[in-house]
Amino acid sequence: MQAQYSSAEMVRILITAKDTVQATVYAPAVAPKAVLVVHSATATPQGFYRAFAQHAAANGLVAITYDYRGTGRSGPPKQNSRFKMRDWIQQDAPAVAHWAKDRYPDLPHYAIGHSLGGHALVLGFGTEHLDAAAIISSHVVSIRTIKPWQERLRVIMVLKVLGPVLSTIFGYMPGTKLGLGEDMPRAAMMEWSGWAFKKNYFFDDPSMNAAQRAARTTVPILAAGASDDLWASPRQMDLLTAQLSAAKVERKTYTPADLSVKSIGHHGLMRRGVGTGAWDEILAWLQDASQKAQ
Repeated sequence: MQAQYSSAEMVRILITAKDTVQATVYAPAVAPKAVLVVHSATATPQGFYRAFAQHAAANGLVAITYDYRGTGRSGPPKQNSRFKMRDWIQQDAPAVAHWAKDRYPDLPHYAIGHSLGGHALVLGFGTEHLDAAAIISSHVVSIRTIKPWQERLRVIMVLKVLGPVLSTIFGYMPGTKLGLGEDMPRAAMMEWSGWAFKKNYFFDDPSMNAAQRAARTTVPILAAGASDDLWASPRQMDLLTAQLSAAKVERKTYTPADLSVKSIGHHGLMRRGVGTGAWDEILAWLQDASQKAQ
């Protein structure tokens, strides 16, 4: 289906008294039937989700994408080096969700959380007004569970060696120079590295209160991943969703054969031409779950 929507509006959303993020609102050409906020993966600019947002808008949803502080259009990482991953999870995600609810108070609200964005939703940040949510390739990022060993070694090199060293040298993580995604603040890189080498990721960080928060999350959640995702394998996704003891969770694992593609990987379900075949199913699940919850 070719995306048809009326406009894409750039907006700035207040996070704290002095900080904002830049977001894009994709409006449908008809009266909207719901609002969908897309919470990005780590080191993934909001532009990556443009095709998905346009598709959602073409199907009658207001779709909102944004960049976390210190990434993309929301400020250079070197000048915003203080921002940690927890700031994105605990402040940016809920602030955008609240802005969306204030602007569209009378519509159902959905969310997509890709990888890191799914962590925010699992921990209940930005879910207060949600009718349904989908987490895409979101997992417990535990290095010891990554297979095969070659991929585990590569991740160790990125998160334990290259990331921390380069962040210290440059004052930020130069992901674009290394082909590792978007540049990101030094503090975010360091926190990511620290969490990834814990057995249970941020669930082993007492300051996150993660297990308690996840146990209180009640929004219906679709947890969708890819069978060939070496970062967020089905097992790693199951470790995350197991924390959602109070939420109704449906698991879905897509194979390349399901989508008639050669591979999917960690970003494929949100990429045009790879995950496009799953998009209608994901959007339909959100609508159905919302109606059942009413």
